[in-house]
Amino acid sequence: MVQTDLILDAKGLACPMPIVKTKKMMKTMDSGKVLEILATDKGSTADLQAWAKSSGHQYIGTETEGDVLHHFLRKDGAGAPEETITIPEISLADFTQKVEADEHMTILDVREKDEFEEAHIPGAIHIPLGEVEARMDELAKEDAIYIICHSGRRSGIAGDMMAKNGFGTLYNVVPGMSNWTGKTE
Repeated sequence: MVQTDLILDAKGLACPMPIVKTKKMMKTMDSGKVLEILATDKGSTADLQAWAKSSGHQYIGTETEGDVLHHFLRKDGAGAPEETITIPEISLADFTQKVEADEHMTILDVREKDEFEEAHIPGAIHIPLGEVEARMDELAKEDAIYIICHSGRRSGIAGDMMAKNGFGTLYNVVPGMSNWTGKTE
């Protein structure tokens, strides 16, 4: 087991709450300290890995004990502002109108595989958040890309990573698939 300084209990919480609570806890910690996050959300591993990378913290690893995931993050860069690029948000209502009008657009779904397979917007490209950095070259930097997840948190993280890598026209669909009522496959 990794030596930890603080423990955050995020068991029973679904995306985006493990990241929201982790971010809040990390702000109170000193640089170099290790936070252990207890989670039961299967998607939390990829989410925390991507968030740690985008926010300058070190993802140490994850250990599994029964149904509980023990994630370990080390806080780095104390005193330095986190470099984040906030991409524009589009409301689910406005996004739905574009989809229903059959506008030409690239839709990127960054949810986990099981979430995507359960239901997704027809034509959406699936790249889970944990794979976005390695696979973003599968997308055209000049296209307008609408990024969607369950609630808008993971899609925001993906958009931040993509913007830092030269993607110019990105939109975070908020609140995401949790409220989607349109057609699905």
